[in-house]
Amino acid sequence: MKQVAQNYKTGQLEVLEVPAPACRAGGVLVRSLYSLISTGTEVMKVTEAQLSLVGKARARPDQVRKVVDSVVQNGVRTAYAKAMGQLDSYTPLGYSVCGVVLDVGEGVEELAVGQLVACSGNEFALHAEVNWVPRNLCVPVPPGVEPRSAAFATVGAIAMQGVRRAELQLGETACVVGLGLVGQLTVQLLVAAGVTVVGLDVVPERCRLAEKAGALACDTPREGGLDRIERVVGDVTGSIGADVVLLTAGGPTNGPVEVAARLARDRARVVDVGKLELDLPWNAYYDKELELRFSRSYGPGRYDPSYELDGVDYPAGYVRWTERRNMQCFLDLLARGQLAMELCTSETFPLESAPEVYARLRSGALDGIGYLFEYTHPEPHEDPGAAAAPVERPPRPTSAAARPPGAGRLRVGFVGAGAYASSVLLPALRRRTDVELVTVVTTSSLGAANAQRRFGFTEASTDVSRLLADDQLDAVFVVTRHHSHAALVCQSLLAGKATFVEKPLALNGDELARIAGVVEETGNDRLMVGFNRRFAPLLQRLRTAFGAATEGAVVHYLVNAGPLAAKSWYRNAALEGSRFVGEGGHFLDTIGWWLGAAPLEAEARSARTRDDLHVTVRYDDGSVASIDYVSQGSPRYPKETFEVSAHGRTARFENFRRAAVWQGRRHRTLRAWGSPDKGQAGAIAAFLDAVRTGGPMPITLASLAATTSATLAVETSLGTGRAVTV
Repeated sequence: MKQVAQNYKTGQLEVLEVPAPACRAGGVLVRSLYSLISTGTEVMKVTEAQLSLVGKARARPDQVRKVVDSVVQNGVRTAYAKAMGQLDSYTPLGYSVCGVVLDVGEGVEELAVGQLVACSGNEFALHAEVNWVPRNLCVPVPPGVEPRSAAFATVGAIAMQGVRRAELQLGETACVVGLGLVGQLTVQLLVAAGVTVVGLDVVPERCRLAEKAGALACDTPREGGLDRIERVVGDVTGSIGADVVLLTAGGPTNGPVEVAARLARDRARVVDVGKLELDLPWNAYYDKELELRFSRSYGPGRYDPSYELDGVDYPAGYVRWTERRNMQCFLDLLARGQLAMELCTSETFPLESAPEVYARLRSGALDGIGYLFEYTHPEPHEDPGAAAAPVERPPRPTSAAARPPGAGRLRVGFVGAGAYASSVLLPALRRRTDVELVTVVTTSSLGAANAQRRFGFTEASTDVSRLLADDQLDAVFVVTRHHSHAALVCQSLLAGKATFVEKPLALNGDELARIAGVVEETGNDRLMVGFNRRFAPLLQRLRTAFGAATEGAVVHYLVNAGPLAAKSWYRNAALEGSRFVGEGGHFLDTIGWWLGAAPLEAEARSARTRDDLHVTVRYDDGSVASIDYVSQGSPRYPKETFEVSAHGRTARFENFRRAAVWQGRRHRTLRAWGSPDKGQAGAIAAFLDAVRTGGPMPITLASLAATTSATLAVETSLGTGRAVTV
């Protein structure tokens, strides 16, 4: 299918051929009829992508800080490669679509195939022929509403949320500053609500358009226009002033904020709907005791993953107007003829003309307010809603089954191509001449296309079952979010594949037992988890220098994990498991490998939050280990520090850069030159060697199970306050 995308590194904007998305539970698959072009948000995004690297850095200082911290922890080369990899990828455009439902995912009962719907979301309602949209971002279009008008529903919800935040009453007067698309829709909504409206905009044509939509008077703030509007407001309100000023303008200007103070009455409300500088003139706002409010996008539910992704609605008795109900209300007003989208529709273009359209918008050649892409003749493509054929189970490989000599390169499939896969695993695989990257599968059409372009996959897809049905694949890498690991591992093992899965292997005991059951049922024990620390060259050198006899050792592992980002998916513990369950296996595996021992018992205590833990583990050789996993440390302090003492020897390992062994009066220092090597390439090499030769997996199944069980025991101990047997 076709989709509009832009390379953030080069600024190049294209209409790409990408795989159609698959229908998933909790949402619907929608074939687009019209999608709205945002002349504000999208054009700003397009413009930012065409800046130089220095310009991008100035535009996103928050990302620059992340890169600097990454340099401290990972070295210049690794940090640079990761940053450039993230830049050199196609990003989607669009966030407001009207289309027809092609398929309905499990759990969605209120929508049906063939139904006309309006969709929202800058990750879902994209400029693409087909989109998968979560249920709470998708609403049915009432009879009589034209699809091209329904495509405005997202921006309509933004305007409606601003009106709701204003809390206007009948007979009050509102001033709308900025008469672009959001401002025009705001004017129409206010007029429909019986509010007297005046407006200001620097473009005279927009002022006339707002008056045509029902505004009492509109003018430019220059050449006496502001004085005229002030007189109109005084005449209408008896010299009181506007009850509400809605700021629907954008850009690096403080003018609208100053205008609001001049036109507002005493104790009026000022609602910021656009994106402006807010350098408030203190005296003016203080003298009138003005109340400044913000309107957040489409309404309640926006930016809440449980609402937008999981489909958990807010009860109407507590939250009357969510983003979905705002969209529905906007469409209902359209159906009743109280809004006129024809006033806001400047022109409609075919999707294929997207590069030219955005170029004309940036240059100012297109100066209207509402533009649409039309999908009148989408090219035929495989129906993404069609059920995939069941995967036949080929003969199960065993640890003794060797690959035939001279069989050529190992054929590899990838499920997931997020930040870690794209910055670490895939670059390591691409450098290998003995590997052929065959198929990459992601839930995002553009994500799969990005991975195919950057790493040379033969095929990009959104269909896991299709990948697993390929009996020519030698190995499958599962690098998805944590909640999907166990199920995908079971599917891959059932399909007879050698499987590499990123940690964690499982989020609970039931998932771990299910994996063990599949191994027993099929005889396919070709499983590897991405516990890479044991393959780190410096740590291996340190272990050799320390010596093998470690019975009764005392181990301490400090993990300076740092705080989670506010929007990190790790925060969804109910779905993805706790942070330690997700990452703790790395450290438990490292300790178990070093000692050559199995964990017997784990006990954990948390500090202020569960992101700050003290863990104690006993091992069957009499050793004891403690892990301090902290989120409150300095980002410049080493992330990982490992220490072990036994039989008159002490070893210290510091963040894959330097290490030392003390024995008696002797002291030996080891260093890693170049960027820190955390062992990912070594782990991949060991796995691929086992696949090629049919030899044992690099980490035994018993060890994988023991590490996972110990990680889960830590979580149980946190809940019970007692030590837990592994």
